[in-house]
This record gives sequence, C-alpha cells and structure tokens, in this order.
Amino acid sequence: MAPKHAASKQPSSEEDLLLQDFSRTISMKSALLFYGNAFVVSAIPIWLYWRIWQMDLIQSALVFSLVTVLSTWLVATAYKNLKFILKHKVAQKREDAISKEVLRKLSEMDNKKMSKKEKDERILWKKNEVADFEATAFSIFYNNILFLLMVVVVSFFLLKNFNPMINYIFSMGSSAGLIALLSTSGC
Repeated sequence: MAPKHAASKQPSSEEDLLLQDFSRTISMKSALLFYGNAFVVSAIPIWLYWRIWQMDLIQSALVFSLVTVLSTWLVATAYKNLKFILKHKVAQKREDAISKEVLRKLSEMDNKKMSKKEKDERILWKKNEVADFEATAFSIFYNNILFLLMVVVVSFFLLKNFNPMINYIFSMGSSAGLIALLSTSGC
C-alpha cells in the first residue's frame, strides 16, 4: 500500500516547466533547427572537394553521404552541448535587465491585482525565453565558424598532400569530432 503523501511528491505543471527549462533535452523545434543547420554546414565542404579537389560527385556519393550524416550528428551535438552551457550564463547576465523590462511592462498595464509570485513567474519565463534564444543563436554561429575554419585549415594545410578522399574523410571527421569534444567543456 502506497503512502498517502506519495501523490503530493508529483511535480506540478509549473515545476515541470521550470525543470524543462534547465534540462538538457531540447524541443522538437530546436532539434529541427540544430539538425537542419548542422546538415547545411556539413554539406558545404562537398562543394569544396568537388570543385577544388576535383572529386567526382557520383563516385564519391557514398562517402560524401556517410561523412555528412556523421558530421551532421556531431555538429548538432556540439550545438546542444554549447547551448546548455550558455543558456545559464546568458540567463544570469540578462536577469536584471529582463526583470526591469517585465516590471515596466506590467506597470504600464496597470495590473495591480497581480501577485508577486505571478510577477516572478513572468520574469522567470521571459528570462528563460531570452536565454534560450540567445544561447541557440550563439551556439549555432560559434560552432559553424569553428567547424568550417577547421575544415579549411585541416584540408588545405595539414592534409594537403593526401589523396582527396582521405583528406575529406579525415578533415571532416576531425573537425566535427573536435567541435563536439570542445563543446563539452563550454569554450
């Protein structure tokens, strides 16, 4: 027989929303955004290898596909990791400004009936919304720049004398793997 107080241990919907804001799980919208961007940035080097390294698209299609899928997954993982780390930092830095803005808007609405708890909830919701947006945008921008820069450096400088197929596999794999690894440390 379960104790009576066990039902009260279940988190409320407000607590669920708060926990969701601080968890590593991402929404479907964010996942689509991350994987879409990761696919585009992972497919861009195909043009580089096709036009500059003179790799045939048809003969290399299988390798291009496999490496692009792996790279997409690693880059999307880097996006998620960095977003999680940055979201809390951004939320802390923006907290005062957002609080002032929300309180100003509430005072303009002349909403005297609102409780302090409800005002705090609105501030928290707005802070999480702003932090989520800014962390997502910066994570995508930072990882894309770092990935493409590393692909160019590895391809044209470190592996320039290698066979183009080996060059492609190692430059894409090492670049995607390295940004995924670096994203876990919060650079």
